[in-house]
Amino acid sequence: MKHSGPISCVATYGAYVATAGYDNRVILWDADTHTALAQGMHDHLVNHCSFSADGQYLVSAGSDYSARIWELPSLRLRAVLTDHNDDVDMAVFSPDNSTVATCALDRTVRIFDVQGRCLHTFLGHTGNIISLLWSLDGKQLVSSSVDGTVRTWDIELGIESSCFDLDGVRTDTIVMDGYGRIIAGDDLGRLAIISQGQIIYYEAHQAGIKKLVYCDQRQLLASLSYDRTMAFWAISPAGIVEELQRTGLPDVIWSRAAAFLNENELVVGTFGSTYAVYDWQQDSWTIDGSVVGNGINAVVIHQSHVYTVGDAGTVCKNEQIMTELGSLCNFLLPAEQRLFAGGQLGQLFDALSGKVLYQHHSPLNCGALFYRSGLAHIAVGSYTGEMLVFALHEDHSVELVRELSIYKNAIKSIAANNDQLFSVCASSDIAWHSCQDLSLIKNINKAHDKIANACCQIADYGFASVSRDRTLRLWLDDEQAVYATPHVNSVKCIGVSADGHTLLTGSYGGTLAGFDVVNRCWTSFHRPTIAGISSITYDSLRHCFLAASYDGGVYAIAH
Repeated sequence: MKHSGPISCVATYGAYVATAGYDNRVILWDADTHTALAQGMHDHLVNHCSFSADGQYLVSAGSDYSARIWELPSLRLRAVLTDHNDDVDMAVFSPDNSTVATCALDRTVRIFDVQGRCLHTFLGHTGNIISLLWSLDGKQLVSSSVDGTVRTWDIELGIESSCFDLDGVRTDTIVMDGYGRIIAGDDLGRLAIISQGQIIYYEAHQAGIKKLVYCDQRQLLASLSYDRTMAFWAISPAGIVEELQRTGLPDVIWSRAAAFLNENELVVGTFGSTYAVYDWQQDSWTIDGSVVGNGINAVVIHQSHVYTVGDAGTVCKNEQIMTELGSLCNFLLPAEQRLFAGGQLGQLFDALSGKVLYQHHSPLNCGALFYRSGLAHIAVGSYTGEMLVFALHEDHSVELVRELSIYKNAIKSIAANNDQLFSVCASSDIAWHSCQDLSLIKNINKAHDKIANACCQIADYGFASVSRDRTLRLWLDDEQAVYATPHVNSVKCIGVSADGHTLLTGSYGGTLAGFDVVNRCWTSFHRPTIAGISSITYDSLRHCFLAASYDGGVYAIAH
């Protein structure tokens, strides 16, 4: 019993460790022996899990729009909490174990009883809500969001009691210390200490903070960041922050998941199989048994061959291993005779040789080939909103020529035609830039209703984008058009045929839907797998689409 995909959350209680995974699993472990005891399943990715204060139950939050309460140690399902209408990012028991609070991408905070009945709904955030906690006395909830605010909610009155603006910067993680102070970690790498209505900032990391955890016994704060470090902090009663230690994260560690196991050790999420253990006093890692899954994140055609890469960082050519990049990779980018890759470590790779060409301060997500004055360039999008522009010289050297700070959130996809670069952002914003001088041509805020996940070029006259809002949007020279997709789950990726007349869209539910651009209608619907579709490309030699999946398969779809 183990995870076959990245571990998105770890939680601890006494002799138990619980893990939530992108393989839809929740697993309960014996902390002493590091062995799996039981598992439960969601219908989609599991984003979070946490124990009740008495250790009798576990609650998990999933992208199937539900939170689920499990009995311990059997993980027998006790209740399903289903009132949200988008991914549930976090679920936590109240201090007295009588209720569960949840937050979701539908921008609501909800409170449920343990039978699954929704008791309260709190509205106010203008962006997806990512993190949630109870106050020490159980009378308030605290939430953080991509809208850059931290808000508190009065349980008895059922209203928002305060709102703290962290300069509009996305804030993924919050904790409360023993003094009742709220500590938030934001996408600028800052710690924000909120106390008595005041906010004090401390520069803590060089990239976004993805996870904060607090140890009550030692009054110790740990922060994990996309700069691939974990730092430990002491914060005095007066709010003075002292850094005690900093350590680099091994390549297999995912910086969004950690919990204190005891005063000296933390359990930390990995990209597959099982959790790792870090002893902060000894500065030592135990990563035994962690094997990254075979999920594929990108498929492309390069020089008539099929190339794939995924969670393990293994580049395969026609299903045969070519190179080992050693870390989770999000994209492959053919560029004339070369093939590039990038991912979680923020490294741009030559995918054929494995050579690291550039190191960024945050993960790399996507890329596109384009030309400036006849010279090939690539544009690479990062998790922190920068578009990195590299010139590809004839001697095969790669030169960074521009770093454009376009968005405050992750660039999810980039496409290019002869004149323009088109990009979509996790904030749902989109933008066009000139291929020649890289200037901003125009941008649209909130172009989608939810996170924009992918885009592609449509011939030479426009672009298409897809989103968690389950729409396809066409951005053409003379029009903008919106089409509801037949997908039940959010749309992850899109591909286009060689003639630009057919689009194929893929969802997290494993479904594929074809769209006729000329006649503006949906023409096909397939479900080749129950795992999510991660990437789509068109194979001109075989006249078919290729759809890669998180189950490790590549599926051919006739065109």
